[in-house]
Amino acid sequence: LVVTFPAPHSFTGEDCAELSLHGGRAVLAAVSGALTALGARYAEPGEFSRRAFENGRLDLLEAEAMADLIAAETEAQRRLAVAGADALHQACASWRERLRQLMARQEALIDFPDEDLPPEVDAALSAGIAALRDEMYVALAAAPAAERLREGLEFVILGPPNAGKSTLLNALAGEEIAIVSEAPGTTRDALGVRLDLGGVPVHLTDTAGLRDTADAIEAEGVRRARARAARADFLLLVAGPGDDFAPAPENIPHLRLRTKADLGGPGLSARTGAGMVELRARLAEAARELTDTKGGAALARPRQIACVRDTAAALGRALELSEPELRGEELRLAAAALARLVGGIAVEEVLDAVFSGFCIGK
Repeated sequence: LVVTFPAPHSFTGEDCAELSLHGGRAVLAAVSGALTALGARYAEPGEFSRRAFENGRLDLLEAEAMADLIAAETEAQRRLAVAGADALHQACASWRERLRQLMARQEALIDFPDEDLPPEVDAALSAGIAALRDEMYVALAAAPAAERLREGLEFVILGPPNAGKSTLLNALAGEEIAIVSEAPGTTRDALGVRLDLGGVPVHLTDTAGLRDTADAIEAEGVRRARARAARADFLLLVAGPGDDFAPAPENIPHLRLRTKADLGGPGLSARTGAGMVELRARLAEAARELTDTKGGAALARPRQIACVRDTAAALGRALELSEPELRGEELRLAAAALARLVGGIAVEEVLDAVFSGFCIGK
């Protein structure tokens, strides 16, 4: 079956055709061979999307949102790619229009210096610049949550040897990931598994038990455990009956868990399942809180964050200037930085970085 898409009504805006084939890989290989013999070539990663961008069918924000949608593993990531990107697109359009109006007012002050414009005109201009800058800083403050949702969170299990960390990892994963033994110090390196907690992708990592040891390999495992904990988004501090909880690094949210309740005493038991449903719910809530973008513009990529940060910085510099010409130049720099967000300024290196992450054929 051959389906044609005449320009400009195709995905790329060019004349396109799609072939739907029966059979398996041998049929695909034979048809591909016939097409390449006639002069066709395989597409580069992201080439179709880049052509769509260059032909005005997509802007960079839409292209990045599509890439994030293709790569989404969880429902929360899918929503971020669709709703979050749409909110960012609307915010960007609003910022661009407001900045255009601010630039027009500033040019009027430059072109008509002798018209004795009332002082409230300049005051209103400054207020408008400050309001736009502050709104962008609000979006920047929410960016880490969106970025964590896009990349996934790092939850680390930390505690003394033989506290039930590996058993807890296996219970949350629903499979045997880590070796469980009654002998302390079984886990020497970080072991992890990818989980979906409340729609948020989480990499849950088991670490070596924290203790002083003369064993060089175990000591290296303890060092890695502490280093992993220092980079974590959330810590599960585990302690068995009679154990002390490990101290949590500053500014990292954590949850203290008393394990091995099946041996008597309070807490949960990964062996019997006691308290595990409640624990999973608490971890899912923590994951949602860490990735809550508050429904605003979702700056989920470093490139997007840099563009908005540069725009806000230029607006801040404009507020510090009293000379109309210098303030106007900072506003133009702000407009140039904002234009990079949607691809208004075609910088080849930026385009390569955006589209190289796509899969072949998209």
